[in-house]
Parts: sequence; C-alpha cells; structure tokens
Amino acid sequence: MRNSIVFSAALSALALSACDRPAVVVPPAAAAVVAVPVPGPAGAQGAPGAPAEKGDTGATGAPGSTGMTGAEGAKGDQGNKGDQGNQGNKGDKGKTGDDTVILVPAPAPKN
Repeated sequence: MRNSIVFSAALSALALSACDRPAVVVPPAAAAVVAVPVPGPAGAQGAPGAPAEKGDTGATGAPGSTGMTGAEGAKGDQGNKGDQGNQGNKGDKGKTGDDTVILVPAPAPKN
C-alpha cells in the first residue's frame, strides 16, 4: 500500500511536468487611475439599542437512577471454644468426730 502511493505520486509528478505550456504574459495596462475614497469626519453617536429579551429557562434534567444495594457482608468466625477443664479429684471422707462440745460465749451487752 505504501509503495503504491509513492509510485502514484512520482508518476503524477512526471506526467504533469512533461507538459510544457508557454506562460501567458499579460502586458501592463497604461497607468490606470484608481480613485481611493478618503474618510471624512466621524458622525454623531447613535441612540442606545433596546434591551434584549430574556430567553426561556432550559428544562430540568431527569433524576438519576437509584444505586444498587450493596452485598451482605460475610459472617464472622465463631471462634474456637476452649477445652473443658479436668474435674478435680474427690477428697477423702472425713473421720467421725469425737464427742467434743464447743461453747460460743454470748456477745457483750451494749451500753
């Protein structure tokens, strides 16, 4: 494609340059007098223009669409429950008591 464009351009240049037309010479006309207008003094200022009419207000655009609701978040991990502790050993059965009596003194009277 690139070569065909270059080749066409070169062929066109050769074809157009091969035609040798004699240049047309136009003899200069005798000194022609051209009238040039000269500006005169400035005129009086014109009356002020009428105020422009106010244009119509454009139409209000349509409201935008409501956005999509977000996806529900993932539930948190419940976490691992700890192992249950070992149950302690049961104590030995106590021995039967003697016939000992404990006396508790009465509280002192208040003054």
